[in-house]
Amino acid sequence: MAIIRWDPFSMMRWGAPLLDADELGSMVSPSTSNGLDVYETADSVVVQANLAGVPEDKIEITFEKGILWIRAEWEEEKENEKSEDRKYYSRSSRSYSYKVAVPGNIDAKREPEASVENGILKVLFHKAEEEKPKKIQVKAGK
Repeated sequence: MAIIRWDPFSMMRWGAPLLDADELGSMVSPSTSNGLDVYETADSVVVQANLAGVPEDKIEITFEKGILWIRAEWEEEKENEKSEDRKYYSRSSRSYSYKVAVPGNIDAKREPEASVENGILKVLFHKAEEEKPKKIQVKAGK
């Protein structure tokens, strides 16, 4: 018997030829893809999160006990006039939530740095300097 991988979205695609591509695309939330990268450099740990379309004042970042929380919610409403008797309203909202354990020995004395560029949030944690091994002198007993 062959083992077949289950695709949870297969039922949504069965009627794809009957729907517009936009309608099918709107069924799947953008939050289904993981937009989080964590990597280390020689002196820092970097966390990058995709937050496309979210203004920086709508981003909340919390770091406690080695866990980084990134939350962002944004809603936009546009009113476009199509004709004199009918108006067109457009509303879009985005919500992101990431939780990640930050690896490495983080320097608690230095503040993490956060910046947003082209829809990507970058949080940089400075590593603490590693303690050098101590040499212990052995003394003869009495």
